Amino acid sequence: TKAFTCQLSVLAALAVRAGVARGTISPDQEKQLVRELSEAPRFATQVLKLDEQIERISRELSRYKDVLYLGRDTNFPLAMEGALKLKEISYIHAEGYAGGELKHGPIALIDENMPVIVIAPHDRIFEKTVSNMQEVAARGGKIILITDAKGAAQAGIKTMETIILPEVPEIISPIIYALPIQMLAYFTAVFMGTDVDQPRNLAKSVTVE
Repeated sequence: TKAFTCQLSVLAALAVRAGVARGTISPDQEKQLVRELSEAPRFATQVLKLDEQIERISRELSRYKDVLYLGRDTNFPLAMEGALKLKEISYIHAEGYAGGELKHGPIALIDENMPVIVIAPHDRIFEKTVSNMQEVAARGGKIILITDAKGAAQAGIKTMETIILPEVPEIISPIIYALPIQMLAYFTAVFMGTDVDQPRNLAKSVTVE
């Protein structure tokens, strides 16, 4: 979890520096992006205060055998991260998919026994993600939506739960949205009674090749 968050932070900083070096980001834009990156801890603190809601959702998740994660664009890697963390420490089968791939196979898995965690800040592709949620809802899937206030207001979909995060700058969105999916995995594992500090068959990548 900490490694993933640090990777996102470093990649964001590298992207800014690369943009400056290539001349695609002006000095003023660089300053603005650096300011936005520095705001990540403040927004993260706000998200951590949602622990009671996330714990309640996790209790419900622990009753299922399979969980699907959906995300588009930069939220697709977050979907994979969420699925990976859930299966690693709770031992619940989980898969992360790109929203655009839903129709090409994964949709066959959707029924009333399949929770679908949708990572969807209100951004330029939000409406496409809403279309995915409509497809899930039409098949009885239980949607857990992770979005911001605008997204919650405009989704127009009945969800099992909606986790509303603060509206954040695009550059730190992956960092902030990673937190609730990691918290969901943690609390679900706690309810499953597994050892979150020593998952079975796993070892630190720095100690085992």
